[in-house]
Amino acid sequence: MSYLDEADLRRQALDAARFRMLADHVPAWIALYGASDHRCLFANRGYAQAFGLTQQSIVGLHFSEIVGAEAYAQVRGPVEELVRTREPIVYERSLTRPDGGETCLEVHLLPQFDDQGTLLGSWVLVYDITRHRQAERRLRESELRLDKFMQATVEGILFHRNGVMTDVNQPLIELTGWSREALVGQHVLSFVPEDELPKVREVMQRGEELRYETVILHRDGSHIPVELIMRTLVRDGEQLRMAVVRDIRDRLAHEARIQHLAHHDGLTGLLNRTAFMERMAQQMQRAERRGEMLALLFIDLDNFKRVNDSLGHLEGDQVLVTVSERLVGALRSSDLVGRFGGDEFVVLLSDLESRDDIVVVLEALLSVVEVPVKADGRALSVTPSIGVAVYPDDGRHPNELIQHADTAMYRAKARGRATYQFFEPALAETAYADLVLEAELAQGLTRNEFELFFQPQVDAATGQLTGAEALLRWRHPKRGLLSPDAFIFVAERHRLMLPLGEWVLREAAATARRWRERGLTQGHGAMRIAVNLSSIQFHLDGFVDTVQRVLAEAGAQGQWLELELTERMLVDDIQDAPATLAQLRALGLTVSVDDFGTGYTSLAHLTELPLDKLKIDQGFVARLPDDVGAQAITRAIVQMAVGLGLSVTAEGVRTAAQWQLLASWGCQHFQGELVGAPMSAADFETWARTR
Repeated sequence: MSYLDEADLRRQALDAARFRMLADHVPAWIALYGASDHRCLFANRGYAQAFGLTQQSIVGLHFSEIVGAEAYAQVRGPVEELVRTREPIVYERSLTRPDGGETCLEVHLLPQFDDQGTLLGSWVLVYDITRHRQAERRLRESELRLDKFMQATVEGILFHRNGVMTDVNQPLIELTGWSREALVGQHVLSFVPEDELPKVREVMQRGEELRYETVILHRDGSHIPVELIMRTLVRDGEQLRMAVVRDIRDRLAHEARIQHLAHHDGLTGLLNRTAFMERMAQQMQRAERRGEMLALLFIDLDNFKRVNDSLGHLEGDQVLVTVSERLVGALRSSDLVGRFGGDEFVVLLSDLESRDDIVVVLEALLSVVEVPVKADGRALSVTPSIGVAVYPDDGRHPNELIQHADTAMYRAKARGRATYQFFEPALAETAYADLVLEAELAQGLTRNEFELFFQPQVDAATGQLTGAEALLRWRHPKRGLLSPDAFIFVAERHRLMLPLGEWVLREAAATARRWRERGLTQGHGAMRIAVNLSSIQFHLDGFVDTVQRVLAEAGAQGQWLELELTERMLVDDIQDAPATLAQLRALGLTVSVDDFGTGYTSLAHLTELPLDKLKIDQGFVARLPDDVGAQAITRAIVQMAVGLGLSVTAEGVRTAAQWQLLASWGCQHFQGELVGAPMSAADFETWARTR
């Protein structure tokens, strides 16, 4: 062999080694089969190992011996087609791995020819495309899920390519009112209002994945607020932009409702305390800059608790709504109106020239609020008490103005209700004194500083002792012995009257029991102790139950007590008073009307109310016997009461002439200085025993 032949052999061997190294490292299985006998002539390492063979052992084996009879039957067709057509063939097949998994193969059959075009064999190139097919399957599954989601979700979904819609779901069609045909193929900006176009166009240009709020157009031209959730994804092999279109009308309405409730009263829709105070502060700042006058009106409905107690809170709420509507209707749109809670309303008037302007508004408010309100099928009359504080004279800060208007309002109530009162500096001093007195009253109850005095009542014909009126006194540690005139108004205003009134009732019942245990009532008939009731006490829910409990705790009987009510208390509760009085009388108590003649009780009311006694106001008695008018009124009261079967007591009897005249008209009982002044319990017992 020549040197040249050896060199060729070495070059061929080197080329073969390089080919084998390359074939072993490409990401494919490679084999060469003979065209005539289909036996393996060459295989790279990957191909041989795929069938559990080596590169040496696989050579010479028939194709069926390598892949197996079943696989050979599957691929025989493509092999024969290659021999017949002499053209490359591509097909896919699955291979079951030893672990049981499936491998997806892409097989390329390439014909090999000699220089004369004779088919010598076929190259087999096998690629593992399992990952590609799995990715494609996952993509198809993802797109299928997306399609299902598009149809199942209640939110609108659209796809667009460069702004042109390619697909929409049914919820978007229903949301916009447009058909699928009208939407697909149109640019998304065609359905965006002009004022929203810059924002939407900017988002589209940025191409980011984000969410934002905007507005779209309905087919009827209305605007629909939406939230758009923008995503970029591949669908059907191409990159698209997807938008989830979420209708936020309900959410915005809910947020607006929450925002409204944060600044407005939930029942009446008026400004609440916080919002009113904020706006009032702004108005006051503006008024300060302009040198203008403002007026704050603090409005409280008189005896509103009676409406709730008698008709229930639902009807009471309706009354409040009606009153608020009347207030707003009587004022200008520039005036602020708020509700501070319960039956308290506030009004801030602006653009005022003088206090006369304020009075005009006050008179109008009094007239419109006093108009009867329909509740539970009945006409109820509610009246307002209004306190007025003027800026800047009565205060330069919101809280100061509110406090002074509130103080003036309580002074209006003290003047008889259904009226108004302007704030005066003296009222502030009174308010402070009331605040101090309120604290002292509460301490007085805990320190047992109160006691009852008793003024005797006697029979007009015999002078025999028939009872006594219990009169409250306060032994103030610094101011000495105080009568009710010095503190009752404060007690009623701050609801201290409830514990104080119950104390009076309990102490009177205990005293009545004690007098009987000591034999003081022997020879004096029933000898009842009369107790004055306050309005807040009588109108309290469960008052009858309270009386029954107090009697039981004191070990007293109802026949030993008499309850005195004013005409105003009865008229204010004329619907429920008869039932309450009947229950009290069923417990054995005597019921009398105190200070009769000074109130508004009609004859019809007297016949409707289950009463036992009338007490003639001492203002009439004091003018007897000389005043002709007092004679006529007093005699008429006595004769009317006797005709109705009621007992009559005259208060404030000071002279024998008064006694004789009243007795001649038929008055049965007397009380006054001629009989005896109010005394402590001990002094009364001594006085009674010495008669």
